[in-house]
Amino acid sequence: MFDILVRGGTLPDGTTADIGITGDRIAAMGRLQGAEAGLVVDATGDLVSPHFCDPHFHMDATLSYGLPRVNASGTLLEGISLWGELRDTATVDEMVDRAVRYCDWAVSMGLLAIRSHVDTTPDHLRGVEAMLEVKSRVAPYLDLQLVAFPQDGLYRAATGRQNVIRALDMGVDVVGGIPHFERTMEEGADSLRDLARIAAERGLMWDVHCDETDDPMSRHVETMAREVTRHGLGGRAAGSHLTSMHSMDNYYVSKLLPLIAESGMTAIPNPLINITLQGRHDTYPKRRGLTRVKEMQAHGITVGWGQDCVLDPWYSLGTADMLDVAFMGLHVAQMTHPAEMARCFDMVTTQNARIMGLADYGLHVGARASLVVLDAGNPTEALRLRPDRLAVISKGRLVARRQRNDAQLTLPGRAETVRRRL
Repeated sequence: MFDILVRGGTLPDGTTADIGITGDRIAAMGRLQGAEAGLVVDATGDLVSPHFCDPHFHMDATLSYGLPRVNASGTLLEGISLWGELRDTATVDEMVDRAVRYCDWAVSMGLLAIRSHVDTTPDHLRGVEAMLEVKSRVAPYLDLQLVAFPQDGLYRAATGRQNVIRALDMGVDVVGGIPHFERTMEEGADSLRDLARIAAERGLMWDVHCDETDDPMSRHVETMAREVTRHGLGGRAAGSHLTSMHSMDNYYVSKLLPLIAESGMTAIPNPLINITLQGRHDTYPKRRGLTRVKEMQAHGITVGWGQDCVLDPWYSLGTADMLDVAFMGLHVAQMTHPAEMARCFDMVTTQNARIMGLADYGLHVGARASLVVLDAGNPTEALRLRPDRLAVISKGRLVARRQRNDAQLTLPGRAETVRRRL
């Protein structure tokens, strides 16, 4: 007798299986004929996947679009300026309310693990206080990792380093950084050496906004890879954005990619935001800034897709749907071969879980029972349709359910039910 039985689903590898859940764990998988459960979810013909993960987000700013004004230029720097105004007026309660609403939205989309950067620049640290409260509130159904992020620079802001340490002491999980926003290239490199030591000494993960610029001479990822190797951080370290690599000289990149691979660090491009914010100073041809995804993967580097922003000073759209993120990434990175499309789905599930260091993730006996049933037959179809999430199970509990959204047509002389799936 299981608590929940997900019957007849198609797994991402194409096999079909019943999944028996007891407590918060997957207790059995396979052909569970005759099995009984308190709740049966019929997933026959539907894709059953481990839940979606987002390794790069800014939850302190989410759902604040238009506050204090709309980003008229659409640039990264104007977005940072607007956020600089908002963070000093937003209350803890306001940030908590916005973030919890976003988390509920995310859960309905099968997104059950998020890594969010939280700005540690202001001395009041209200954003940190708010996001720690959110983390506690959503813990029963969503895993939230927080990154101590010195938005205005570790050294450029007068108390930048001090506030990162304060945030970590308050319980923030991950060390952040933004070397290209320091006053000089030298100070950017110094900040990386400093932050790597902090992460290593505290045994924490390290996630850096690294080279989020169109400047091909912004090469902080080289220093970051060296520090990851020096301190043995390996997969505990992630370089986010890496957009300057889009514009770098190919010869230099041929040296850079093996260094990144040697270090074991991971990479998190954010396609929706990278192609929106980058190239704003270009005429034509206009760069789109997405980093070299396929080239990194060819070197064995773990690469995931991040959402980054939803309805905030940097991005006026967004749906908390990681399939939207993967769909855009697929197009911009030109990953249209069937194997590449399947990899894009894997990037918002298994690869992102690896980047985030999630324990007991996946669809196997003993794994945490967190999964999603999609109105699609396979991962590629899920990317094409971005379909309804028919059921979302988090830590052994059904937390969201939706009816299949077929269209009912009334045509001359006949009535038809049209499914999106062909």
